[in-house]
Amino acid sequence: MRKFSGLPSFQTMNNEKLKSFLDGLYYIYQRRELINPDPLFFLYDYKNVRDLEIVGLVASSLAYGRVAQIMKSVKTVLSCLNDEPYKFLTSNKNFNIVPENFKHRFTTAQDMNNLLANISDIIKNYGSLENFLGDCMKTSFHNIFLALNKFSEGLSRNKIDGSFSLVTAPKDGSACKRLFLYLKWLVRHDEVDPGGWKVLKPENLIVPTDTHMHNIAMKLAFTKRKQADLKTAIEITEGFKKICPEDPAKYDFVLTRFGIRAGLNVDELSELFKEGD
Repeated sequence: MRKFSGLPSFQTMNNEKLKSFLDGLYYIYQRRELINPDPLFFLYDYKNVRDLEIVGLVASSLAYGRVAQIMKSVKTVLSCLNDEPYKFLTSNKNFNIVPENFKHRFTTAQDMNNLLANISDIIKNYGSLENFLGDCMKTSFHNIFLALNKFSEGLSRNKIDGSFSLVTAPKDGSACKRLFLYLKWLVRHDEVDPGGWKVLKPENLIVPTDTHMHNIAMKLAFTKRKQADLKTAIEITEGFKKICPEDPAKYDFVLTRFGIRAGLNVDELSELFKEGD
């Protein structure tokens, strides 16, 4: 993946100027037509929030690797859940539903079937994944990281030792990019993020951090850490909170379009900044 170059002035911008620049990008690029190809694309086929939260968890859990393969894998799993995932998972007792030959990098059909079985148990017991997270928050004294550990544990029950973790936990120290991406989709609401959950507020979100966002954040001087782990994700979030305390993940989508979507490369982002300098 390409890295930023030639943007030293980013690091000397004051917060007001940087916010103005980022708000301009948000206004121009926070558009639904720029989403595809992105697993978020699948969520727009569902209006019921109880279906949406299931689809979002499937899509975010597979959001690693090549984009084309991600889209194919998500489509395969969702096709097993019919048009109403919530109804399907609350009425179905057999969870050998993902084709046996399914494989998404480290994720097997058994991994996916186990996740779907855990989702089914949770929504039968709590009514929804949102209610389950709410209970995790309550029993964790509203410490979001402790709550997400419990949330992850509930969705990872019966996981075979050594298999790939579909729902990561903060206690493991990783950036938990896919988990934080899922929360962003379900909590934020604008033209891109569908929202629907009330259990958290946008101000509670952690910026989904992968190599791409890590590179951007280093150029913004939000972090000097070399590894994209949980501490780095928190530092990056704190950096964005100085710009937008009520919604630190607001600029995630627009910034990550550059270098991912055809026609929007990092050189163009550099030029946009220089034009506004």
